[in-house]
Amino acid sequence: MTTTGAFSATMRRLLLLLVAVGAGWVLARTTGQDEVTSSGWYFTAATALLAIGLYGSTFGIDLADVRRHLRIVVTAVTVGVLVKAALVTTVMWLSFSTPAYLVLGIAVAQIDPLSTAAAMRSSRLSQRAKSVLAAWAAFDDPITMLLTIYLSALALRAQGVTTGGALAQGGLFSFGTNVIANLALAAAGIGVWWLLSLVRHDRVRLVVRLVLVVAVLAVGVWQFLLFGVAVFGLVARPPIAAVLDRVTRVAFLTASVLLGFLLVGGVLVPQGIVLGLAAFGAQVLVGLVITGGLARRDRTSIAFAQQNGITAIVLVLLLEPEFPGTAAVVAPAILVVNTLHGVFTGFCENYGDRVVALLTGPPRPTRARPPGLGRSGG
Repeated sequence: MTTTGAFSATMRRLLLLLVAVGAGWVLARTTGQDEVTSSGWYFTAATALLAIGLYGSTFGIDLADVRRHLRIVVTAVTVGVLVKAALVTTVMWLSFSTPAYLVLGIAVAQIDPLSTAAAMRSSRLSQRAKSVLAAWAAFDDPITMLLTIYLSALALRAQGVTTGGALAQGGLFSFGTNVIANLALAAAGIGVWWLLSLVRHDRVRLVVRLVLVVAVLAVGVWQFLLFGVAVFGLVARPPIAAVLDRVTRVAFLTASVLLGFLLVGGVLVPQGIVLGLAAFGAQVLVGLVITGGLARRDRTSIAFAQQNGITAIVLVLLLEPEFPGTAAVVAPAILVVNTLHGVFTGFCENYGDRVVALLTGPPRPTRARPPGLGRSGG
């Protein structure tokens, strides 16, 4: 099979992930620092990495594209996210009957927007499909993050865990109050952002807005108001795309190294394989259903679009202290998901027409036009 640009980009990113995780594992073994989750800085660092990833994901959303494909995007990030999470968690529950695996299923159900953006630069998807997939992936992150964080509280309570950890203190009531707090942070940040448009000096306005972005991220990390950070990113967009891209890449590598620290105790390969297959299969089913209005090649490519990146990794970092063994399951699942994405993407871009015909059926025959109703030749 000849390689394609999208396939190569996916494989390079996967190789980079494996190298970073391996480096973290080696560091943990050589330094003996395999209990990083008990360190005082650990939770704050993981939260900061998630905040960077979420801000970067919403920062890159093209709002005009979202408006053009609003129905598909809204369906994908509401019904689609819930259906995918339900499918994955059902498979994990039936396979292992462990409440913690319900949360892990949600953590890998999202499509990583950064990986998606890198792969789409050289993809043969139509512009419309690229817009749909980019918006879907970007909104997928904050929605999945909310589901993971708050449903983890229910899973902990189902196991009788009453620790004082940040996740164990969640619940339906705290969910409602926390959403209000998140929206308040986003509203305050956006309000100040708009007020700063009154500053006439361009350089001063840019500097103050950059300070505002850093301040909102800092408050979001401090108070764990990450959904507010994501909403803020929809509006607050200083001209720092290149810098933010580099910062996000560093955050991805940092999160991957920390993941390596958590894998010193080994991995749970069977559970990870089942989780990865379930996550990828759920995207195939949901992607084909939701994208019914797109061209067949685009539908197939979006069905195989499942990728995991910084958000899934950082959610593992946050879940590990409350659900020991999370990394051991999710790490091989991420490897399975990203490998399947690369293989199927490469196959589709080389043999797309055959795959499309197999998945979506033969094209509908064109009905012959009745005689006498067409334009006359004379």
